[in-house]
Amino acid sequence: MKRIVIDPLTRLEGHGRVEIFLDEAGEVANAYLIVPELRGFEQFCVGRPAEEMPRITNRICGLCPEAHHLASTKALDALFQVEPPPTAKKLRELLHMAFFVADHATHFFILAGPDFFLGPDAPPAERNILGVFKRLGAATTERIVECRRRNKDAVQLIGGRRIHPAAGLPGGWSQPLTEEGRRAIEATARANVDLAVGFLELFDKTVLQNREYRSLIDSEDFTDRTYSMGTVDAAGQLNLYDGLIRVVDPEGVEFVRFHPAEYELHIAERVEPWTYVKFPYLKNIGWQGFVDGSASGIYCASPLARLNVADGLATPRAHEQYERMYATLGSGRVGGRYRPIHHRLATHWARLVELLYAAERMVELATDPQITEPTVRAPVTAAPRAGVGSVEAPRGTLFHHYRSDEQGLLTAVNLIVGTTHNHAPIALSVTRAARSLIRKGQAISEGLLNRIEMVVRAYDPCFSCAAHTFPGAGDLTVTVHDHRGGAIEQRRLPTSVQPAAGPRGA
Repeated sequence: MKRIVIDPLTRLEGHGRVEIFLDEAGEVANAYLIVPELRGFEQFCVGRPAEEMPRITNRICGLCPEAHHLASTKALDALFQVEPPPTAKKLRELLHMAFFVADHATHFFILAGPDFFLGPDAPPAERNILGVFKRLGAATTERIVECRRRNKDAVQLIGGRRIHPAAGLPGGWSQPLTEEGRRAIEATARANVDLAVGFLELFDKTVLQNREYRSLIDSEDFTDRTYSMGTVDAAGQLNLYDGLIRVVDPEGVEFVRFHPAEYELHIAERVEPWTYVKFPYLKNIGWQGFVDGSASGIYCASPLARLNVADGLATPRAHEQYERMYATLGSGRVGGRYRPIHHRLATHWARLVELLYAAERMVELATDPQITEPTVRAPVTAAPRAGVGSVEAPRGTLFHHYRSDEQGLLTAVNLIVGTTHNHAPIALSVTRAARSLIRKGQAISEGLLNRIEMVVRAYDPCFSCAAHTFPGAGDLTVTVHDHRGGAIEQRRLPTSVQPAAGPRGA
């Protein structure tokens, strides 16, 4: 059996590869997405004081420390049974919106951008950030760099640090926002709205008006009809910071809506021997294998999935773009919502709609009279027990689940990150794309393999966040090599020493 390997997958966070196996007839028999790295954050956090978690877990990933910081802080609120003041909640969400703008802009231009601005068949030496900057010109390049700079400035003003925020505390926030800081953030937010509108215009011109790219978006080669999951507010609209988790089936009918603390009633996690990332699935349907459709428990939690579950967006310009996106891609309505869009490359469009929403919401929060009030923390008086915190990270829904003893030392930790939710859909997409694009007797070109990578990049995966070991995943073999590459010692660590499963029950 012939094997084709894409190693490494490029322009994403973490390490991964794709292995494609061809049968005797030259057709794709199967394809595997393999994440070989092992992080183990869940296990080495056990025994730590719970209040350290917002500072520890934001080191999991260099792309999304803010999301981990906030989910962890919200988990501490629940663990210590304390309700933060309204201003603290708004400061947290304000930081989250600045982070979302910077992160989505980075993906659009630096990670996904080369495929669209230069083309999927461009030479790899040109298909990168430098090629994008050369193609778009100095003025656009400066706007992209300035976007990251000013939003990281906002993160530092609110959270204390540009990269790893430190302000989250059980029951609130460590410092209020000054009026001077508020004015600076308001200016940043208004600039973000202008930039987001420009990004959508550029996407329309570069992608939607390009016949080749539009055919890729509409293609069945990149379409998987799974369930969709995301957070919605009381009105059923998209919310990136707080709300209930809604799941809709492939036709858009609501399957379940639940509080984040109830996630274990609805989500189970499966392991396979070829990867250190788990495969979550809907518990009330069960694991049916790597297949899509309403009979499969596989669901997606990407930016596209979040729009699929929402009744609309709460900010006006983003809602207009949301309406335009679903109308353009021919989606009708069911139960007051648009039918889900399952074209995975349309996730790039959804990401830009979310970027505009985050920018508009940032303006709303920065101009809220309550945002500079001094009361930003409620005292902790209750004994710790267990807590779940959840936010929408750029890549998908993020759960932090902690249990502690009476002294606040952690006894169990479970993290389900956006890329973990999307692991099975990514595997589906890779297999479908490989079977559609690779045919008997066809030359395997760099551009063809890059199209398979493109469907992975649409999810913007962060494998470093997602990689956790799990009992049943098989023994871990450690090999020590000398300076010439020869193996001098090999040890096998049994499953019993690998990290335990996450906590059960809240």
